[in-house]
Amino acid sequence: MPTRFVRALVPVSLLAISTGVATLPRRAANGSGAIAEMTGTVTDSATSQPLPSTMVNVRDTAVAAITDGRGQYRLVIPVDSVTGREVVLLVRRIGYAPLTRTIHLVRGTRTENFALRPTPLQLSEVVVTGSAAVSLRSVAGNSITSITAAPPAAPPPSLATVTVYRGKAVARGDRATTRVGRDSRAPTNDSAAVDPEPNAEVYDAIAENPFLRTASAPRSTFSIDVDHASYSNVRRFLKAGQRPPADAVRLEELINYFPYDLPAPVGEDPVSITTEVGVASWNASHRLLRVGLRGRPISVDELPPNNLVFLIDVSGSMDSPDKLPLLKSAFRLLVNELRPQDRVALVVYAGNAGLVLPSTAGDRKELILEAIDRLEAGGSTAGGAGLRLAYDVAKSSFMSKGNNRVILATDGDFNVGVSSDAELVKLIEERRGQGTFLTVLGFGTGNIKDSRMEKLADKGNGNYAYVDNLMEARKVLVTEMGATLLTIAKDVKLQLEFNPTRVAAYRLLGYENRLLRDEDFTDDKKDAGELGSGHTVTALYELIPPGAADLDQVRKPNDLRYTTPPAPTSTARGDELLYVRLRYKPPTADNSREMTHVVRDEATRTPTADFAFASAVAEFGMVLRDSPNKGNGSIDHAIRMAEGSRGEDPFGYRAEFVSLARMARDVLQATARGRGSR
Repeated sequence: MPTRFVRALVPVSLLAISTGVATLPRRAANGSGAIAEMTGTVTDSATSQPLPSTMVNVRDTAVAAITDGRGQYRLVIPVDSVTGREVVLLVRRIGYAPLTRTIHLVRGTRTENFALRPTPLQLSEVVVTGSAAVSLRSVAGNSITSITAAPPAAPPPSLATVTVYRGKAVARGDRATTRVGRDSRAPTNDSAAVDPEPNAEVYDAIAENPFLRTASAPRSTFSIDVDHASYSNVRRFLKAGQRPPADAVRLEELINYFPYDLPAPVGEDPVSITTEVGVASWNASHRLLRVGLRGRPISVDELPPNNLVFLIDVSGSMDSPDKLPLLKSAFRLLVNELRPQDRVALVVYAGNAGLVLPSTAGDRKELILEAIDRLEAGGSTAGGAGLRLAYDVAKSSFMSKGNNRVILATDGDFNVGVSSDAELVKLIEERRGQGTFLTVLGFGTGNIKDSRMEKLADKGNGNYAYVDNLMEARKVLVTEMGATLLTIAKDVKLQLEFNPTRVAAYRLLGYENRLLRDEDFTDDKKDAGELGSGHTVTALYELIPPGAADLDQVRKPNDLRYTTPPAPTSTARGDELLYVRLRYKPPTADNSREMTHVVRDEATRTPTADFAFASAVAEFGMVLRDSPNKGNGSIDHAIRMAEGSRGEDPFGYRAEFVSLARMARDVLQATARGRGSR
């Protein structure tokens, strides 16, 4: 594994005692060296089945572990060698009621098992369609009650449907974004459709990639994407018993949330290319192509120092348990992983921006943690000023041979000073050119500016993640942060050229906001995504073979007036299915390098576990966003595929997906029942 930030593939403990002082796992808080080792199993109280991906942590500390595939955990806790120590354990998992237990620990080993009780599904929804009446349905378990109100006086003409998720309205229609507002009242006039609520969730509208005919468009070009925010955001909606807005479901981010077993690069290039072809699980007459990339892992000894600036939003909108308090706990996890050669500064912004902690050596953990603990929320949001100050601080301690990065943590609400996307992007692009990259972490519910945060991270040569709980914080800031911090290839682009004698039409699943023109592939001035040490990236293409029964449903382009496209020959490149080109730049270079890879049209083989699992996640996402291309896909089928392809799953991510898919099935069924009874 590439770094101290990339943990071993077993549950681990990160220790920070309640005073905020970081402590090593085998050293007690009182210096005596006494520890208590706690192990056990977490199960479902109804079925007695083990529960992987469950968080077990000690309250008011960062001592935590995540259960493995057998539901087992291990904690190492400092105790007094004579009197022991009393701790409060919190056990939490999506879809289950949290459990709290007070335990007196003494030195030695102790077994403590937990049985979690499933929580009933809850769903609230208000739907306005045309001039129909407004119906409110509450679903709890199997009980459904209905209240019908009078229809709106004048339904907004530009808004086809408004859905309220627990009092948060999802607007769909002609606008370029989807907003989730706080006002649960149905709009009654045109002005209400403007959605004036400033604290509303905003998602860029997704125009799903269509099938393209290979004869007229043989090339597909796009930038890679290593963001994972959509998956954890979708999880947040489903955990609350809500169907996420379709525009919040980005297929590529769902697929790439999971690590895949891809071969490491061999030779000078820092990235490997792996391909696999099988049957599309949602349409047996179509084929599915998987293109996988893996960045070269870097050993601990070769890691450069990190120059990090934490830019933390402490505005009034962050004053809720799932925002600033969770943010502080998340950053404590990262601080515990810092090395003496690393440096950290802390900048905050509300009505104004301020420097809370100047650049400080990574082994001064007590000082850094104390600065984080003092943070409180209040005021408006001067995000632009905060970004400027953070970049200035990063520049003042710039490491020419290190990783220089600003880590912005916010709910995305910028409303004072420089706040337009264009101004923020210009600022970020300028500093990106000076060698400082940007990571964006989203927190909270109700006013997430998802579209803005994704755009800022993309322009800052960084990544965007959404943190909905402490388990996700550990994944983003501990398990994967080493790969995130160390960029090994920038401006990574892929271009696939399909053989028209083998592929009649194709479509790329996801990556809608990463599409490039074919000529952009060789343009070194065109920005693209970054690949970190050990990172994996997966792209899926659905292929329609020549002669397929549904090929006529793929739209044909207009005939050209002056030229006629050449007809493909039956001998075009023999048995080649497609040709893959990849371009990237070394982190400090301005000129790109190119790699190529030929994919042969071979007999369909039994798919690998990774192929089957990625296919299951894609099918799940298409059904959840009600894609017109979902074919015969279903949540039940995605669950069966995922269950059969979990593989080793050391962190329990795939097991959690199966639980999440079951939760999604319940939400969709409850929604269908509610609409059917109206």
